[in-house]
Amino acid sequence: MAEPVFNRLCLVGIGLIGSSIARVAKKRGDIARTVVATTRRAETLARVRELGIVDVVEDDLGKAVEGCDCVVLCVPVGAYAGVMAQIAPHLAPGCVLTDVGSTKGSVVRDLGPLVPAGVQLVPAHPMAGTEYSGPDAGFAELFEGRYCILTPLPDSDPAAVEKVREMWRRCGSMIETLDPATHDKIVAVVSHLPHLIAFTICGTADDLAEETKEAVLKFAASGFRDFTRIAASDIDMWRDIFLNNREALLEMLARFSEDAHALGRAVRYGQAEFIEDRIRRGRKIRHELIERKQA
Repeated sequence: MAEPVFNRLCLVGIGLIGSSIARVAKKRGDIARTVVATTRRAETLARVRELGIVDVVEDDLGKAVEGCDCVVLCVPVGAYAGVMAQIAPHLAPGCVLTDVGSTKGSVVRDLGPLVPAGVQLVPAHPMAGTEYSGPDAGFAELFEGRYCILTPLPDSDPAAVEKVREMWRRCGSMIETLDPATHDKIVAVVSHLPHLIAFTICGTADDLAEETKEAVLKFAASGFRDFTRIAASDIDMWRDIFLNNREALLEMLARFSEDAHALGRAVRYGQAEFIEDRIRRGRKIRHELIERKQA
């Protein structure tokens, strides 16, 4: 077995992503010699102890990160600044600080000024997930064949970046590197906007008169069911994502709104060729995803 990437790795937050990292680390044995987990909810920590998916469960944030050569923030991005203020005095020199957040500009903004000297910040975003949350939701195979995007800073230590890269390789991910702004614009299209649409269409259905809503739920076709799967996602996480990727999300929403209006006009005026073109392009995207084994 290869040497572990890290000696002592701390997961701050142990929901779907954190517990999946814990499980793959336990399964492989070459990600970290010791895995520590901490979070603010006592009931979550109690459940993690029952599951036995980490080596150490620590109630105190500061104690949890002490002596760790890697700390992974797995909490909602809106909590980063508060968490960082608590753990910063306890981070060891040489520690690699990384995360799993779905926005990266806000991560640099919130963490950068608080990172102690000698600690290396390497933001990351595993492009994997389900609609489920909590420590029971994780599984070791979550990251297999999925992309993990790293957004290192211009002054990030190359050795620290390579350690984070190797950690995600061993989790089964394919690695890409982007700057934070490009990352945020891409995920606004492929992830954040679809979630915004899903939450909205489910809200529209919920606002219908009661008898109509019952029929919607009774006869829901696969298209609506797909929206409800996305809309079942974690509330805290997605609230923070929307607020912390505001500019990119609003830009993509404006583009989408223009395109939706254009398709609506084509339906209104019977422009069959325009409608066919949009459907054809949708099919093309789907086939390309299947070819890339991302669907």
